[in-house]
Amino acid sequence: MNDERYSIIYSSRTGNTKLLAEAIRESLPADLCNHFGTDEAGAVESEKLYVGFWTDKGTADEAALVLLKRLKYKKIFLFGTAGFGIDTAYFDAILARVQAVSDGSNTVIGTYMCQGKMPPSVRARYEAMRALPAPPENLDALIENFDRARSHPDADDLDRLRAAVLRA
Repeated sequence: MNDERYSIIYSSRTGNTKLLAEAIRESLPADLCNHFGTDEAGAVESEKLYVGFWTDKGTADEAALVLLKRLKYKKIFLFGTAGFGIDTAYFDAILARVQAVSDGSNTVIGTYMCQGKMPPSVRARYEAMRALPAPPENLDALIENFDRARSHPDADDLDRLRAAVLRA
């Protein structure tokens, strides 16, 4: 661990990514933190940035993408949550799409993603699909994924994130 100043900037629609951001903050020296929270004026002054996002249509949410597009010459640790997928290949594909948005002058020093719980309205929408004349073939899998996601991010997810942050 060095004595480099940092900022943690994140967007969180349902609170999942905020949980990850708080775990990062707890893992790092508090006196070196320049900013913790959403993207605001001056938030990107630090050379090292922990940038968090929630997944929207297979990539980072719009606020995170806008931030990443304007960053230059930063050390970036990307972290995020996705309601779907417990497969690291799925998370790696999201992270690759997010990294591709970042300017080439930046250095990605680490990444982390985990599953996050979804709003109850998602499950209600799935249940309503059962009444369709031709419900999606993967409907049971979608409902099973929703139920599995309810407990995430969990303590194990947060421990793995802390370890990734300390390795970066």
